[in-house]
Amino acid sequence: MGKFLADFKAFALKGNVIDMAVGVIVGGAFGKIVSSLVNDIIMPVISLITGGSGYENLKYVIKNGVPAGADGTAAVEEVAIHYGTFIMNIVDFFIIALSIFVAIRLAMKLKKKEEEPEPVPAEPTKEEALLTEIRDILKSQSEK
Repeated sequence: MGKFLADFKAFALKGNVIDMAVGVIVGGAFGKIVSSLVNDIIMPVISLITGGSGYENLKYVIKNGVPAGADGTAAVEEVAIHYGTFIMNIVDFFIIALSIFVAIRLAMKLKKKEEEPEPVPAEPTKEEALLTEIRDILKSQSEK
């Protein structure tokens, strides 16, 4: 049992696991922000444009519901395909995917800039060194 706990401790305290946990937590919060963007900002505008009350209310009724009767008959629930919710989830997905794409792209650009070392000037070849020497000699002779 002691080896199991030691192995688990070594696994749990690795940098990758901690980074992943932070990523999951931040991702959950990011998902809430994007869902709020879709539900509270984008969908009301789309509803205003389409003249409806919102996509979440769009549905195809297969069987109408029946309320409970006064004589004791049981109520029958409505059977419907709620395609409006499905459309909302598709829009939500595309906005999340676009946001993650942009965030990763920016992170990769920043990471590249940090990792990019200063370019070291290359040593001149023998031919370049010889040509530089000839140029300097000609320059000094023309000045005399």
